Amino acid sequence: MSAIPFEQLAEARGLYRREGYTIVRGAVDPTTTQAAEVHVRATIARYPDATYEQIHMMNLWYQDSFYLRLIRQRRLLDLAETMLGPDLALFATGYLIKAPGNSPAVLWHQDGSYWPLQPMEVCTLWLAITPSTVANGCMRVIPGTQTMDLQALHERKDVRNLLDSAMADSLVDESRAVDLILQPGDVSIHHPNIIHGSNPNTSPTQWRLNLIIRVIASSTRITDPNWPGVFHLRGNRREDVNRYLPDPANKHETEDEGRPPTA
Repeated sequence: MSAIPFEQLAEARGLYRREGYTIVRGAVDPTTTQAAEVHVRATIARYPDATYEQIHMMNLWYQDSFYLRLIRQRRLLDLAETMLGPDLALFATGYLIKAPGNSPAVLWHQDGSYWPLQPMEVCTLWLAITPSTVANGCMRVIPGTQTMDLQALHERKDVRNLLDSAMADSLVDESRAVDLILQPGDVSIHHPNIIHGSNPNTSPTQWRLNLIIRVIASSTRITDPNWPGVFHLRGNRREDVNRYLPDPANKHETEDEGRPPTA
């Protein structure tokens, strides 16, 4: 498993290019991950009739300023800049919530197959809010598959899964899969072409909570005309490429949900 400390960002870039993923240990401090966990649980309480999968798909960051404050921490933006360069925008974000003994799998896929981006200058950061383990359904990757072209997706409803789709099983050598085991504050970074997925959470007690951060280079165009727009993260804005959104008003957050640092 390709894991390094935060101080070795040049090595992180090399691992990302060679393996298609890397893990950076201790990228976010405990106070911030604790505030994020409080925010996740407050979000769940705010939508008592929604499943965790529905909450994941709600695009809540357009209304809730907590997400941007969390994502704009210097260390997280440093990680994204290491992979994509200095001009960055937020394409999408949201929590992945896997409850104990009650969560779907994510079948093998490549993220880029779902995304309307041109060129595909994007990376995904996964911030561990609680531990990600084999028992609670941590992410699994097939190292080196970032060199594969993006493949067609096929509907899959024979097993419960988050995306209701997957790539063809014949393209996946599961014997090469690596489990990305994370502690709170660790961040895994993966390429849009790498094959990855996760098993269900079979633990009777462990929640798996992650924040997924999809960052694009500002020069990458969103080709879907219905996409609302992007948020500025760092460097130059490219108003000629994408529509930039104003930061959302703080409609939901309360003092007991905590406030991540903005530095």
